[in-house]
Amino acid sequence: MINGINIGIILFLVGLYGIITNKNLIRIIMSLGIASNGVLLFFISLGYVKGGLPPIITTDATFFVDPVPQALMLTMIVINLCDTALALAITVWIYKKFGTLNIEEIP
Repeated sequence: MINGINIGIILFLVGLYGIITNKNLIRIIMSLGIASNGVLLFFISLGYVKGGLPPIITTDATFFVDPVPQALMLTMIVINLCDTALALAITVWIYKKFGTLNIEEIP
């Protein structure tokens, strides 16, 4: 059965393969985004509890879902956005300086 944990692992491995095999900086940055989305999906799926209730204090609820994985992954989304923006800014600087995005051609 395919669930979020398996898909997260597959996405991470696809992104890792893209990071290792690509020579273009834009493709490497896109592969890094795919790998980080795989990690996000993996950890959010780990925090899922079938039949669990939101962590709101009531008198009859006894089986709560832990909100910490979701909160940490929201923070990770913001960090990934900042990493991608920084990597793209550095890529623009590299292109202006060297005229190429191929890592093998950059001195």
